[in-house]
Amino acid sequence: MSDQISTAFVQQYSSNIYYLVQQKGSRLRNAVRSEKQVGKSAFYDQVGAVTAILKTGRHSDTPQIDTPHSRRMVALSDYEWADLIDNQDKIRTLISPESAYAQSAAWALGRSIDDVIIAALGGTAYSGETGSTAVVLPNASKLASVSASAGANLNVQALRRAKRILDAADVDPMLPRYCALSSSQLESLLNETQVTSSDYNTVKSLVQGELDTFLGFKFIRTERLGTQSSALAFNTTSGAVGSGGGAAAGYRQVYCWAEDGVLLSLGSDINGRISERSDKSYAMQVYASLSLGAVRMEEKKVVQILCNEA
Repeated sequence: MSDQISTAFVQQYSSNIYYLVQQKGSRLRNAVRSEKQVGKSAFYDQVGAVTAILKTGRHSDTPQIDTPHSRRMVALSDYEWADLIDNQDKIRTLISPESAYAQSAAWALGRSIDDVIIAALGGTAYSGETGSTAVVLPNASKLASVSASAGANLNVQALRRAKRILDAADVDPMLPRYCALSSSQLESLLNETQVTSSDYNTVKSLVQGELDTFLGFKFIRTERLGTQSSALAFNTTSGAVGSGGGAAAGYRQVYCWAEDGVLLSLGSDINGRISERSDKSYAMQVYASLSLGAVRMEEKKVVQILCNEA
């Protein structure tokens, strides 16, 4: 059993479970394409753009236009959680902790979903017939937030540039677009007049201290975003990544994407069991598991914004 359960014993004078601060489940799951998967690995086929050719005369030969095909591979990973509740613990407490443990397990696995999605947004995708071709997020899909010729935290200028990258790639404007950011980037945006003024934004952000939608992006706050671990140069004027006098090491990796730009593949959704363990003195075990994988389906539908939180 958990060696922390003694904090809920009767002498604590409480009959209610108190959850410590935590992200309660997944925040990103509904912001990506979701599919069911059977088997350890699955392939999702893609069809590329084609170009029509000009007909040169009457009764000309029918052209053969080869439609480009590609595919992305998703490999499942398994997550699980379990804890034990001794019968003696139930006697000593005024509460039955099974439901609380089950809720905590579901929240933990939900956070794992977000971690997998975030890893897919900026990580290496695998393409090709057998999934052997590694595809990284190119510098063309990255930009640094800049201000006054230096790296800056997230600002409206960076969001406009992210929107321009998606628009220039002809990403379907009817697809929902999202932006995952942390509390630091939210604070930075709430300092921007264009975000908080009703002249620019119909959502009055300062009323609740939250930002829902701006420039076509629906914002999702998460504290699980990573940082740039290696040196990455950027232009301190345009924010273009790959060369320049800026260095983005340690910058927060914020993501903007179109909904179907990332695929979440579920082998088995969150499921749980509460059962008796005869090998553990007939203690009750709360168990939960999840099988999933995720992949970035198309680099042109994802933009990484590197934000200086210093």
